[in-house]
Amino acid sequence: MDQPSLRALLGRRDLGLQLVSEALPPEALDRPLRWVHSSDLADPTPFLADDLALLTTGSQLDGPVTASVYVAQLSARGVVGLGFGTGVRHPEVPADLVAACTASGLPLFEVPYRTPFIAVARAHAEAIAAQAYARRSWALDTQRALAVAALRRHGLAAIISELGRRLGAWVAMFDASGTLTFEHPPGGIAAATREVVAAQVAEVLTRGAETGRSIVVDEQTMQLFTLGRRHGLRGVIAIAAPALDAEARAVVTSVIAMAGLALEQNDQFVSERRRLHTQLLRSLLLDDATLAQRVLSSLPTGQIIVAVAVDALPEALEEWWERRRAERGSRSFLASADEGVVICLPAADAVLLDEAAERFGIRIGVSDSASYAEFSRAHAQALSALRRGAGAGGAGGAAGAAGAAGAAGGYGAIRFADAVESGILSALTTDDARLIAQSRLAPLRDRDADHDADLEQSLRVWLEHDARFEAAAAALGIHRHTLRSRVAQASKLLGMDLSTFPARAELWALLQASRA
Repeated sequence: MDQPSLRALLGRRDLGLQLVSEALPPEALDRPLRWVHSSDLADPTPFLADDLALLTTGSQLDGPVTASVYVAQLSARGVVGLGFGTGVRHPEVPADLVAACTASGLPLFEVPYRTPFIAVARAHAEAIAAQAYARRSWALDTQRALAVAALRRHGLAAIISELGRRLGAWVAMFDASGTLTFEHPPGGIAAATREVVAAQVAEVLTRGAETGRSIVVDEQTMQLFTLGRRHGLRGVIAIAAPALDAEARAVVTSVIAMAGLALEQNDQFVSERRRLHTQLLRSLLLDDATLAQRVLSSLPTGQIIVAVAVDALPEALEEWWERRRAERGSRSFLASADEGVVICLPAADAVLLDEAAERFGIRIGVSDSASYAEFSRAHAQALSALRRGAGAGGAGGAAGAAGAAGAAGGYGAIRFADAVESGILSALTTDDARLIAQSRLAPLRDRDADHDADLEQSLRVWLEHDARFEAAAAALGIHRHTLRSRVAQASKLLGMDLSTFPARAELWALLQASRA
C-alpha cells in the first residue's frame, strides 16, 4: 500500500476537495503527508511539523499579511499543501493566494463549505492507520514466507531470493571473503555498480566491525548489513533501497538472524573438516599420501606445488579458494597449521596463489613442483621462501608481474625458485648472520675509524678482483705494495690467514652479511 500523500487525499471523492494550483512540480502531490492541521494564524509556522498539510479559512489574509508573505512562510517551513475553506470568510479562493502558491510550487486546494476541516483530518488519519496495518500485515506475511524458504534445500539462497522479491529490490549476500554468493534478481544492478559495492563490502569485512550502514553508488543507495559477531564477521547482505521503514528493517533483522544461524550451524562441520585436514597434513609431511588419497577425493594428482599463506584469515581464504577452485574445475587441499594455511595444488593452478595474495594482501611462500614423496621438502621450500622474502615471480607473465608488485608492497606470492636464483649467499643474510658479521669485522672497522685506513673497502675490492693484487690496486688507485700491506694488516686484525681460499671465502661471506 502506498504511503499517504496529498494526491491520495485529493482522490477521496466524499471530501469534494479540488486542486486549484497549476503547473506544479511533478513530485509535489506525492510527497509523504504526515498530518493535516488547521490554523488561521498570520504565522502558524512555529506550531507546525514537517510534511504537513495546512487548512485555513483565510481570515489572516484580511489583515496586514499578504498572500505572498504567508505562502513564503509555509514553503520555508516544509508545508506540503494548503487547503482553503471557501464559504466561511471568502466565497472563493483569493486570486492573489492562487498566484502566490503557483509561483512557489505549493499545492493549493479548495475545501468546500460542506466539508468540515475535521473530516479532512480524520480521512488522512484513517489512511495512516490503514497504511500501518497494511505494513504490519506485509511484515507478518513476509516473515512466514522467509521461514518456509529457510526450510528448503538451499535455505540461505532461498531466503535471499524471497527477501528480494518481497522488498522489490536487488538483494545480495557476500561471504566472509567478500565474494558475491547469492543475488536476487540475478544481474539486478550494473556490473560496474556491483564491483563498487563489492569493494565497500571488502572494506567492511577487513575492518571487522558490525555495521548497518548506507552507501551511495552511482546515485543508487545501498544498505549494508553484516552477519556474525564483531571480529568474526561471516558476510554482508546488501540491499539496493534508499531507506527501510520499521517493518522492512524488522524483516531484514530476521533474515540476518536466520542467515547467521545457518552459518553458525555450519561452523561445526567446518571445524571438524579443518581438524581432519590438519591431521592429514601431518601424514603428508611424512611424505606418505596414502591416507589422504583414501579420505579426500579432492586431493590433487600428479605434480603438485605446496604453499604456505601467513597473516590470512583461514575462513575467508578457504571460502574464496573453494569458489575459485570450483570455477576452474581443479583440485586442491587446504589445512591450517601453526605457520599459516598450507595449500597443496596442481602446478598448473599456481596463478591462484598470486590472485589470493593480492585479494587478501598477504604473503604466500611457494615451493617448486614436486611429488607427494617430496611433500616435506616442498613444504620446507615454501617456508624458506617466506623467510628469505625473495621477490615474487616464477609463474611468468602477468601473474609474475602482479606478484612482484605485491611483494614490493609487503604481500605477494614468493617463489622458492626465485630465491634459489639469488644465490646461496643470499640465504646467509639473516639477522643472526648480520650480527655475527658485524662482531667479526669490528676490529677492522675500528682501525678504519681511528686511522682512516680504508681496510674494509680495500679487502672488498681485492676479493672482487679474485685476490689479484695488481688489478685490485689499479681499481683502488694505490700501489700494489700498499694493498699487500693493507691485506696483511687486516689478516692480523681478523686473525685469519687470507692467503688461503677458505679464509677468503669466509671473509667474503662476512662482508656480504654485514651489508644486509
